[in-house]
Amino acid sequence: MASLKETIAAKIAPAREELRSVLESHGEKTISEVSVRQLYGGLRGVKGLVTETSALDPEEGIRFRGRSIPQLREQLPKASGGEEPLPEGLFYLLLTGDLPSAEDADAIRREWRRREGLPEYVKRTLDALPISTHPMTQFAIGILALQPASLMVRRYTEGIAKSDLWDPALEDAMNLIANLPHVAAYVYRRTYRDGDHLPPGPARLCWSGNFAHMLGFSSPEFAELMRLYLVLHSDHEGGNVSAHAVHLVGSSLSDPYRALASGINGLAGPLHGLANQEVLRWIRQMREALGGGTLTRDQVKKYCWETLSSGRVIPGYGHAVLRQTDPRYLAQRDFAQRHMADDELVQIVAMLYEIVPEILRQQGKAKNPWPNVDAHSGVLLVHYGLVEHEFFPVLFGVSRALGTLSSLVWDRALALPLERPKSVTTEWIRSWAELSATP
Repeated sequence: MASLKETIAAKIAPAREELRSVLESHGEKTISEVSVRQLYGGLRGVKGLVTETSALDPEEGIRFRGRSIPQLREQLPKASGGEEPLPEGLFYLLLTGDLPSAEDADAIRREWRRREGLPEYVKRTLDALPISTHPMTQFAIGILALQPASLMVRRYTEGIAKSDLWDPALEDAMNLIANLPHVAAYVYRRTYRDGDHLPPGPARLCWSGNFAHMLGFSSPEFAELMRLYLVLHSDHEGGNVSAHAVHLVGSSLSDPYRALASGINGLAGPLHGLANQEVLRWIRQMREALGGGTLTRDQVKKYCWETLSSGRVIPGYGHAVLRQTDPRYLAQRDFAQRHMADDELVQIVAMLYEIVPEILRQQGKAKNPWPNVDAHSGVLLVHYGLVEHEFFPVLFGVSRALGTLSSLVWDRALALPLERPKSVTTEWIRSWAELSATP
């Protein structure tokens, strides 16, 4: 069986030739026309990036190397006795475009477990921070504290062709992903468990299972949830803040550690990775406002309308691109129905799914009235006892590394250039608009 690196190496020359051919044949053709509103609106919808690992279809949802989430749950290798896909298998798919065998996924598991282990200086760096430091800040600092081990930096300093940088970038990505659960678990245990850290589990444990163990959760169901969670949140094409930040910083030939840390800092924003916190907060505020106990449909419907009438949004609903229910939501809903159908919060989330879309359609403001992934993820974690909301985006960050670092390896394999779009001023736009209006 070819190694992961050999498999990627065999694909690079054909990919470079395809890129050369596309540029030669179609390089001067125009894909996007940008409106002034888009310039001021965050370039929403402007086609300006190439990301091979995943693509978001408004009707079908996210596809990973062309495969839908239901297909991934069916086709990717599973842990022994498990039903959810292994992130190890997804990482292989994202990097190679090939569906992995069980042996391929297990080879990555062994590699990640072999490479794991936090240096003492990383622990000391984290321990020097106030306990009150937000977990995402600690997580980003922990990633940067690992950076002195970057092989890409060393090879670049020694002298290496840009076209060969994918090799040390892959090594950095493998080492980094191997240790992200260790950094995350260290942050969790020092922040919420009085620094009572747990050693890694047995070598037979998968990446997700070992992560769950180091966090302090021994339930096999929680390990299953971690596998599903880390697969679902891994990638979301290239234009979201975290993915774009990794690509942008990486385009300067910054190493994967620095590039990923930038993406984690973007993920920490309330408009990106903190959304499932907002969902839980809103549900708890609703329960408190309605006096607790079992909520009726009429109570929930009335509270939803009050939320909208006050100028707020119902968190977890709507999506910038999707025009259907997020398949990631449906995967989590399926998991909840199989493992915790009687959970009170899960039942509220299910009730909201029946009520909110119709309310949003009646209101007429939402382009997409359906729930996204954040509408469900938080209640699953709370069910198993992971109740510290501020830590939720760290889990998201561990997962998002799989997609962003896969893309970064290919950015280096294709020797993509420094990203440097042109900006203009409002005065320039005014002048351009006046000239355009001139007969």
